[in-house]
Amino acid sequence: MASAEFWYEFASTYSYPAALRVGALADERGVSLVWRPFLLGPIFMAQGWRDSPFNIYPAKGRYMWRDLERTCGAMGVPLKRPEPFPQPSLLAARVALALEDPERSDFSRRVFVAEFGQGLPIGERATLSALLEECGVESIPTFERAQGHANKARLKAECARAAEIGIIGAPCLVTADGEVFWGNDRLEQGLDWAAGAGGAA
Repeated sequence: MASAEFWYEFASTYSYPAALRVGALADERGVSLVWRPFLLGPIFMAQGWRDSPFNIYPAKGRYMWRDLERTCGAMGVPLKRPEPFPQPSLLAARVALALEDPERSDFSRRVFVAEFGQGLPIGERATLSALLEECGVESIPTFERAQGHANKARLKAECARAAEIGIIGAPCLVTADGEVFWGNDRLEQGLDWAAGAGGAA
């Protein structure tokens, strides 16, 4: 079966609509999806950025928020800008990484909806605890795993891997043959590529 990796960052605006779309798009093409949460911070810092480029470059930020309004409007999903932006996403990423599918994908979608659909603070344990319970996952043991040394090291390794394979932003689809497709608007192209590469294998 063809496969692809879906790399996403919880603080990333365009990862929000992508996370809501990518599962169905992959199913339509018979592509198995691996959800891989990571952090953009180390990648941005390597470029000399200490903030989101959407904050560093205000004109770019204004365009992004208007574009996201249009994108979410077309999808029929809510959009509420969280404050502050970007949200601290470290804890959410650790929690997601501590889960296995289907809990990871379910939890991740709920985090994005809470953050960008409702404007909730995803850096707070209470917010994430409620989302875990909605997924039918016990929050206390999950947080214990998430904050354990092994899981923290795993997330660091994931961030290093993202940089190594050429990820420069989120979301990204990475196919089995190493092609990287960056952006919510490249999901279809990336999954079509994955399906073709898988069919040829």
